[in-house]
Amino acid sequence: MILFSAAFVSGLTACQDFLVREPKLEQSNEITLSTYDGLNSATAGLYGYLSEIGWYGQVFTLGTDMRSGNGVKDDVRNSNRFTQEYNWNYLPTNSTGIWSYAYVTIAAANNIIDNLAGKTETDVTEQDLNNLKAECLFIRALAHFDCVITYAQPYTYKSESLGVPVVLHTDSEGKPARETVAKVYEQIVTDLTEAETIIDPEYVRLDGTDSKAAANLDAIRALLSRVYLYMGNWQKAADYATLVINSGNYQMWTPAEYPDVWGKNIAGEGGEVIFEVFSSKSNYSHGNWEDITWMTSPDGSGDAMVSNDLLALYDQNDIRYTAGFRTTDTNNGKGRKWTAKYPGKGEGSPDANNIIVLRLSEMYLNRAEALKNGATIAGVTPESDINTIRSNRGVASIGSVTIQDIKNERRMELAWEGHHVFDLARWGDALTRTDFTLGTMNQNIPFPDYRWALPIPQRELDVNENLVQNEGY
Repeated sequence: MILFSAAFVSGLTACQDFLVREPKLEQSNEITLSTYDGLNSATAGLYGYLSEIGWYGQVFTLGTDMRSGNGVKDDVRNSNRFTQEYNWNYLPTNSTGIWSYAYVTIAAANNIIDNLAGKTETDVTEQDLNNLKAECLFIRALAHFDCVITYAQPYTYKSESLGVPVVLHTDSEGKPARETVAKVYEQIVTDLTEAETIIDPEYVRLDGTDSKAAANLDAIRALLSRVYLYMGNWQKAADYATLVINSGNYQMWTPAEYPDVWGKNIAGEGGEVIFEVFSSKSNYSHGNWEDITWMTSPDGSGDAMVSNDLLALYDQNDIRYTAGFRTTDTNNGKGRKWTAKYPGKGEGSPDANNIIVLRLSEMYLNRAEALKNGATIAGVTPESDINTIRSNRGVASIGSVTIQDIKNERRMELAWEGHHVFDLARWGDALTRTDFTLGTMNQNIPFPDYRWALPIPQRELDVNENLVQNEGY
């Protein structure tokens, strides 16, 4: 059963460079999870699957933008990748692969959580164990969240419709049914609020090359802000965004900094990155020629091109426009552009690139939208939050911000980071595309429509008779 076929990955172990070492899978769960060191290494190994091409390493990040109107297919570069996403041509037999990676990771996190009790040692405190549990809860919540926004209708539309299975204990023979969207979100919030409560506020995983590639208190709170935003719980979305903003641990990138912030390993304080997925060519999960860097390179496969619909939103002096996109003169008479957010680290071709999941700009955007919808934070307005972003992108402030201004700003700021199609869904907005190159079928997608929830993969239905397929497939 795909859902649990790799439950043994709870034995993921690694050394101090856990982000670039291949996890060792040969140890049994009993050995690996019997000591704090084993549990710590297994927890470090949880982050590995996030960079797989089926998740943040390509499909989840780029595929969502290709179907959101931010991306376009063109014969300038066409290796036939992303045609399915661009044309919303999903079937149970060719659905996205996020499910497998997410539930393998959930299974591993569950095994660690279930083996933490009683593992205190001479130099290991209960707080040390709680820190590991908080990391596992964060990853489990993130995996459930990414699945429910992919395979279910949005919470703000039909919270009682079918979501995805909630899996809290690993059972190799288990065949869990789908819970409602509301129950999935309830568990996500439960995991994150417990993680927030038990983690040491100063905890930072230091056994890797990127201090922002592991969960900490700010990452937990930032994800809570996003989750509450998707639920339409405006006050809590604003409250958690404010906690991150006011932490003092992050600063907005200036126009001078913006061109050079993407794809790097982050160490220490400062900058916008709250949580990111680490990738390296030496990482066991690096996608090689399918990696996000190669897919967005004008000199690579380059199938993921930027639509003119997105480009038309930017002021010509906006640093996000002048430095946020790349082009090439090679066979590109149409002047197509590519996102510059995945330039590579200089590790050689095909390169590797870190993928930002949570950053400070999103917190300002979350709060601005929440405030516009009725939340209150003393001394803050939607205008002040939106203009904090705009002033750091080199464009004029807005005197009075509308909800459409906030939507446009969010689309411009977070473009090619895997947000816009999910934003459209939770807003209940139809997808309208002017720059579209594959005829007229599925050019525009109304809302509501069954296609906003992707089909459950057929391989999962084949091995689990308790799963029900989404309407329309």
